[in-house]
Amino acid sequence: MVKSLLTYTLLLLIIFSGFSFSQDDITKRKTELENIRDEISNLETQIKNQTKKEKQSYAAIENYNKQSFLLNKLIVKLRSEEKAKQNEITENQKSINELEKQIKQLQENYSKYVVAVYKYSKMDELAGVFDSESLHQAMVRIKYLQSFSERRENDLKEFEKSKEELVILRKKLEKEVKEKKLLTEEKKKEEAGLEEKLVAGKKILKKIRNNKTELKKELSTKKNSETQIKNLIARLVEEERKRKEEELARLNKESGNKTNTSDISSSGYDIDLNTGSFESFASLRGKLNWPIHGQIIGKFGENRNRKLNTVTLNYGVDIKASKDLSVKAVGEGVVSALDYIPGYGSVIIITHKDDFRTVYSHLSEIYVNEGDKVNTGNVIAKVGESLEGYILHFEIWNSRDNQNPELWFARR
Repeated sequence: MVKSLLTYTLLLLIIFSGFSFSQDDITKRKTELENIRDEISNLETQIKNQTKKEKQSYAAIENYNKQSFLLNKLIVKLRSEEKAKQNEITENQKSINELEKQIKQLQENYSKYVVAVYKYSKMDELAGVFDSESLHQAMVRIKYLQSFSERRENDLKEFEKSKEELVILRKKLEKEVKEKKLLTEEKKKEEAGLEEKLVAGKKILKKIRNNKTELKKELSTKKNSETQIKNLIARLVEEERKRKEEELARLNKESGNKTNTSDISSSGYDIDLNTGSFESFASLRGKLNWPIHGQIIGKFGENRNRKLNTVTLNYGVDIKASKDLSVKAVGEGVVSALDYIPGYGSVIIITHKDDFRTVYSHLSEIYVNEGDKVNTGNVIAKVGESLEGYILHFEIWNSRDNQNPELWFARR
């Protein structure tokens, strides 16, 4: 009885506290999704208002690439919610199954009691008391009968309470199934929209691929955006430093002892960036997995474009993909940023142990969200198409210092 009461109380607390949290979460989600959709709508309006010539330009490709990135963000969030909702449904179904077993057991116990009463009746029970050989034996039998009666009464109360719990859980399950269905439909709609944008972008690419003017615009955009990745890395490094300092101060204040920054967790932060349990990234130098199958066409440092006779600075390497367009994480880490940078398109940054970060850009589809833990070889994205083909731009940073990826890759 006590166990049942505790279960019931905890169930109600979980349901109502969960409801309060989910409402806040839903409001936040709706705001985020509305902001993203508003931005997509603005970009679509820009395209509609362009002249025919403008619609067949590199600027139009950038517009579609930006829309694709925003749609990817929507889809990633919806996938995450869909997965979380499925986990809720699974756990809820487990609770229902356990409760149904409990109710069945209570029914069986009570049925046995009813049969026993029918067979032996109250008169038989009283006769048993009167047939006692002593007053002590009679008192023991009376106490037993009272205890037996109380247990059956408690079983009946527990049965009624369990049925109430079951009704609550089944309603919750029904609500969760409906919510998951809506999430799945919403995700499919956004995935169809993403495919539409990717197709539209490819059509423009096909028409202007050999246009030197548009190629110059792409190179110019990349040149102007070179420092954006550097600034993004610097921001992540600074945020990590501040986070560790704040956590260090808190721990030292609580314990009165000095704590090593490498032992600090990420409590209090939306994204857990603690890399303490990951494999050493520094030890992977010279044997690092390639992020994609292909060959390097743009080396680290200065690169000369033969068609345009121009020199650009490359903070990483450009790898032309072979048949497989899957982009994989080169090491164990946590996704610390999803962003869009003109010229580089959709960008994923993964934070690894030893203050290393890897950058993956020129992506058409993204399969991870900020805060996701990834293992070596996990597929995180699909490489997108640019004027020069399916090319992944890849960088390695140690704090604020960029590295030559070719010195890290395993020989093939």
